[in-house]
Amino acid sequence: MDWVRGDSIGCGSFSTVNLAIPTKTSSPLMAVKSCDLFDSSLLENEKDVLNQLGNCEHIIKCFGGDQSVENGQRLYNLLLEYAPGGSLSRLVKNSGGCLPESDARRYTKSILKGLRYIHAKGFAHCDIKLQNILLFEDGDVKIADFGLAKKTGEEQSDEQGRVEIRGTPLYMSPESVNENEYDSPCDIWALGCGLVEMVTGKPAWNCKPESNIASLLIRIGVGDELPEIPQELSQEAKDFLSKCFVKDPRKRWTADLLLNHPFIANETTVTLKEKEQLSPSSSPRCPFEFPEWVSVPSSSPKSELWSNKEVESRFDWSSLSYSPSPAERLRQLGSDEGCNWSFSESWVTVR
Repeated sequence: MDWVRGDSIGCGSFSTVNLAIPTKTSSPLMAVKSCDLFDSSLLENEKDVLNQLGNCEHIIKCFGGDQSVENGQRLYNLLLEYAPGGSLSRLVKNSGGCLPESDARRYTKSILKGLRYIHAKGFAHCDIKLQNILLFEDGDVKIADFGLAKKTGEEQSDEQGRVEIRGTPLYMSPESVNENEYDSPCDIWALGCGLVEMVTGKPAWNCKPESNIASLLIRIGVGDELPEIPQELSQEAKDFLSKCFVKDPRKRWTADLLLNHPFIANETTVTLKEKEQLSPSSSPRCPFEFPEWVSVPSSSPKSELWSNKEVESRFDWSSLSYSPSPAERLRQLGSDEGCNWSFSESWVTVR
């Protein structure tokens, strides 16, 4: 695929990220990750893993790799799906340092679906963190950055086992610290750390300024200390995190189990297509035409999606048992007294 390098949109620890503008207008805008050809093992691994994983709506797409010579340097380039919303980490920062629990739950559900697919294919991502979760215009998220991903159950050589550290220390699981084990349970631990960070804006591990990586790894791997679960969360969210933060990876819940946890299973969203059908530019003829619509601005710049639980919390549904007469309803409409818009039974839309 022919393309031209565009503006820089990011920089990782081993590569740079630019827009990739296709020379053919029919091709989609892409992102290209580039690094020195002689230091391209991680990008090549990412390409191989994504090719083996195939297509999944919760995982970033790969359009292939190539080589180029630019400013006298030979580069390896990996062409990927472009995420216009940036990373989930940036969204958290731009949202005042934290997200509403409802938004965090929705993003967690998408990440879990991606992890279930990845794990079912026999891989572990090994670097789940908010910087590697990318946002799209429809408000959904996808898992990216598979440079450290590996086949689960692969044995390492003694030399690799002594020196290998995969992932980001703040997201590392106890078995990764203690035994250099990097299998699917480590992604679940990291997911829990990411959820805490979404709702608090802070890392799951509260590290003092004078702390170093060694002291952090000791806290993670030694003893019974666990990341602190935020008290402001709902009971369902707290219980969900308790299933992620289990020291023994054999007892930690899997992505399949967590998708059936009440914190996730009870989450419902309105899709972008459904939102567009609400036709916000035109005036509704009847307030009961949109039974799930809530005219409340979202705290997230990328989404205005609300769960059923949030909608319920904004209305007094107990009044549904009350059925006023048509005359009484007209009296309410003609007075200063507010009408109970949550009641819609027996109303007929009039054009």
